[in-house]
Amino acid sequence: MFKIFKPLLFRFSPETAHKIVKRLLFILRFIPFSDKILKLFFSYKNSYLEREIFGIKFPNPIGLAAGFDKNGDMYNDLANFGFGFVEIGSLTPLEQLGNPKPRCFRLVKDSAIINRMGINNKGVKYAVKNLKKRRPKVIIGGNISKSTACSNENAPLDYEKSFAQLYDFVDYFVVNVSCPNVKGLTKLQDITSLSEIVDRLITLRKYMDEYRPILLKVSPDLTYEQLDEIIELILVSGLDGIVATNTTTKRDGLITDQAIVETIGDGGMSGAPLFERSLDTVSYINKKTSGQLPIIAVGGVMSPIHAEKMLNAGASLVQIYTAFIYEGPSIVSKINRYLSKQYKNA
Repeated sequence: MFKIFKPLLFRFSPETAHKIVKRLLFILRFIPFSDKILKLFFSYKNSYLEREIFGIKFPNPIGLAAGFDKNGDMYNDLANFGFGFVEIGSLTPLEQLGNPKPRCFRLVKDSAIINRMGINNKGVKYAVKNLKKRRPKVIIGGNISKSTACSNENAPLDYEKSFAQLYDFVDYFVVNVSCPNVKGLTKLQDITSLSEIVDRLITLRKYMDEYRPILLKVSPDLTYEQLDEIIELILVSGLDGIVATNTTTKRDGLITDQAIVETIGDGGMSGAPLFERSLDTVSYINKKTSGQLPIIAVGGVMSPIHAEKMLNAGASLVQIYTAFIYEGPSIVSKINRYLSKQYKNA
């Protein structure tokens, strides 16, 4: 069915197509037994897939990366497609519109997307309202970032505000300091700036009734020396893991005509061209930490074999996003079925 709808959806801009999918998911809520039918076709359960990471038991290792459900509107609807967890956000303390349109582009020949959305979202209070209204039926990650209008000097306060408001409503946190589409945000990966943000969140967590894991999301464009500093900070500070990686600003090895790519301009690229760099980053982090640091791998995972390679490289969990758009909702089941078969035969 997706093969029929994909050409129709791809006639629209990525943002418009996303809105159409979102509307369709909302409509399905009012159709009796639609959730059960979706689970029957797309969800796959197997005990070989279960795993416990940073104190949370995941039904399977495949999650949806942040950006698809920015505001926490669709997490239960998306869970019907078999995701083991869904990450909402990035969320900022207040609503922000993001960058001017057009700001999202497909590179179909490369199975890639370039976006410069600018972390558009309705704010953390809106997401909390949704989470209160519709009890999550899936593990929820909360991805938080600073507002575009907030200076880097005041960034720790922005992260702290979102963290405090969202704390009781998600299962784990991801601190996003690596989105290339917000001016100056990636500079927060500098160890001095990063230390202040991390210290504030770790301190605030001590006063909470329950423990929520905190992970840091890093860029694929970091040097190994920069990664080393961040890994050391994570290990020393008490952070619980790392998400590797965010989108890339590089445009290496694309099939799409260079003139078209240059016309698109700035933005972070996700999808197939990112896979090898993300895989290398995951492998490097795993070796550097002797396998002691939980890693959520994300970036260019487009197939069951890609997911297997990430897990074999040391990832504890894997997230997809662009594959969900190009391959359709059945990709989650395909990956989980493939992995369960590999584990069973191991």
